[in-house]
Amino acid sequence: MTDAQDTAADSSLRTTGGTPPDDAGSSVTGAPIPLLEPREGIPPVIVDEGSLAGVIAAFAAGSGPVAVDAERASGYRYGQRAYLVQLRREGAGTALIDPVACPDLSGLGEALAGVEWVLHAATQDLPCLREIGMTPSSLFDTELAGRLAGFPRVGLGAMVEGVLGFMLEKGHSAVDWSTRPLPEPWLRYAALDVELLVDLRDALEKELDRQGKLEWARQEFDAIAAAPPAEPRKDPWRRTSGMHKVRRRRQLAVVRELWQTRDRIAQKRDVSPGKVLSDAAIVEAALALPANVHALAGLNGYGHRMGRRQLEQWQAAVDRARTLPDPALPQPGQPVTGPPPPRAWADKDPAAAARLSAARAAVSALAEQLTMPQENLVAPDTVRRLCWEPPQVVDAETVGAALVGYGARPWQVEQVTPVLVAALSA
Repeated sequence: MTDAQDTAADSSLRTTGGTPPDDAGSSVTGAPIPLLEPREGIPPVIVDEGSLAGVIAAFAAGSGPVAVDAERASGYRYGQRAYLVQLRREGAGTALIDPVACPDLSGLGEALAGVEWVLHAATQDLPCLREIGMTPSSLFDTELAGRLAGFPRVGLGAMVEGVLGFMLEKGHSAVDWSTRPLPEPWLRYAALDVELLVDLRDALEKELDRQGKLEWARQEFDAIAAAPPAEPRKDPWRRTSGMHKVRRRRQLAVVRELWQTRDRIAQKRDVSPGKVLSDAAIVEAALALPANVHALAGLNGYGHRMGRRQLEQWQAAVDRARTLPDPALPQPGQPVTGPPPPRAWADKDPAAAARLSAARAAVSALAEQLTMPQENLVAPDTVRRLCWEPPQVVDAETVGAALVGYGARPWQVEQVTPVLVAALSA
């Protein structure tokens, strides 16, 4: 009996009826069944090496795919580290692991080598899992599977409800998971997040197979599993919210100095940068270029609740930017390695603008025909680059080769090459 069937059979876990999805993958009928408790109850949180060794042995001896999830403390702590890891596998049950107390989970990762990991929105969790020694060799991403299958809502709660007929309680998704000890309701929520993940995977695999998209999904999953860690972002301070208001180089220097100062303080205190100083306050100071602490204190974000010492550290950052020699000031924009923004194409290259318009329309029509988002059919940046600098000879071979060069998977090349050849030729 699967987890979903077992859960449905346990009347203590539901208050209303529901039905499993049919073979066509259509949404279930009837009211969803609220999941109130994990089947085996809330497991104890693993906080020592001895208990971790037991979990590793149990999951190594389990069978089938392993459901994996991680909880971070975004908005509360610095960085994106994991503060709770949840796993579930047939024969092993559910495990909740505290990666603060057990920061090296490489032994668990090795025990699960060769096992398919089931994650929801895998690219969000893989970086923090990699930090603690857990990297899958193969995976199934239920969110991405939902996108490829054409589901309009692909959040975990919506997918579990629409596909399996069960309702997850999502009230704790944005809490501070660095809290210790973790409250019981949070642990219940965390355990339920992996309770039916393998069942969801199985149902989505059937639906993708029915639509003829299962091989496409496998190629996408393989690409995620094989992708190297992301390179550190260049000039991350340029992503400060509200940067579009900042035009002058001296003002940009203020943003940079304040952002870097804030980042150092946030990292040292292990708090979210936004809790140290808001983006809006950084932009406010950059636009005003305050000459002293008194002027700074009059700006939004630097009010009476901020102490004199804090004001002085922010003013010192502003002063550093004010006294920089001109050659040291940042340039207004980042170096552009690809095509210019599409809004400028009509003036710079009308023919390219026409190609892009035709290509976008063709990709949009094909995505609608295949019932999936355009960005999953082919990356918008790939289409822009191809339209800006098309091959000298436009045919299936050259366009396909260009798509491969931009990282498109074989299924994407097969699907979009004909429509892009037609758009570029027109």
